Amino acid sequence: MGPENVTTMEGFILLGITDERDLKIFCFVLFLTFYLFNLSGNLCIVLLITIDHSLYKPMYYFLANLSFLDIFYSTTTVPKMLSGLLVGDKRISIFGCIAQLHFFHFLGSTEALLLTSMSYDRYVAICHPLRYRIIMRRSICFYLVFLSWSAGLTTSLVNTLMTSRLPFCNVNRVRHFYCDVKPVIKLACRDIRVNEMTLLYFSGFICTGTFILTVISYFYIISHLVTHQSSKGRPKAFSTCSAHLTVVMLFYGTAMCTYLGPDSEASIESDRVAAILATVITPSLNPIIYTLRNKEVRNSLGNIFKTSQYW
Repeated sequence: MGPENVTTMEGFILLGITDERDLKIFCFVLFLTFYLFNLSGNLCIVLLITIDHSLYKPMYYFLANLSFLDIFYSTTTVPKMLSGLLVGDKRISIFGCIAQLHFFHFLGSTEALLLTSMSYDRYVAICHPLRYRIIMRRSICFYLVFLSWSAGLTTSLVNTLMTSRLPFCNVNRVRHFYCDVKPVIKLACRDIRVNEMTLLYFSGFICTGTFILTVISYFYIISHLVTHQSSKGRPKAFSTCSAHLTVVMLFYGTAMCTYLGPDSEASIESDRVAAILATVITPSLNPIIYTLRNKEVRNSLGNIFKTSQYW
């Protein structure tokens, strides 16, 4: 299609989740509840780790970053989705759309890398406990977090810049409840095979690469527990990993369904379901998972509640 047939659009229209009124109200109430729980729960964890000196450990340093990231990860997409469900405002400017897909991929890639750093922390804690303080010293923890955020930003910038350079024509309906790279580039009036390959390679590399590194970490952890740990010590060691392992399975399950699944019309609906789990449900469950399965966090919360009773 030549340049003369390309029209300048003011923005896109997000088709959202559903057009049924009763279902929209139900989804609004449900997703708003999860979103508010996400904000309050993750903010509580960040504040708790910040003010409680007993939690000044590498594991909780990573957890604070994860909670901080989850707050903004959901905020990138959920408020716009709630607005569409409540008042039917599905419009989004081209700049807003590009910004949304940028931050979504930036924060998502960062979370994948951060979860991998947390798995390495658990590997060192269980397999090399006597050298833990030396290996996971403050500078190394800072470097791992900095590397996670930097690599996530770099990966996202590539997809964002390539998407922003595409010409868009008359079709402006994005078949999703937020701007993601896959549904947006399909609206371009130019060959998008390079964009699709770039998305597959970069997002696929981050997703599969971090997943493989996480699996390797847990392979060594399980091998160490089976061969070196006593039967009495294994449950305690497994309990220190269970929360992180649960979050990992939720995160990678939804990510692989979205970016490594078949690219077809039938995959659009499954992408929406995976996106709801990734942006709404999972970030809300993370505070519960880490609080219920972590004795130190529970004790810290209990101490703060006890202290507050004296004021």
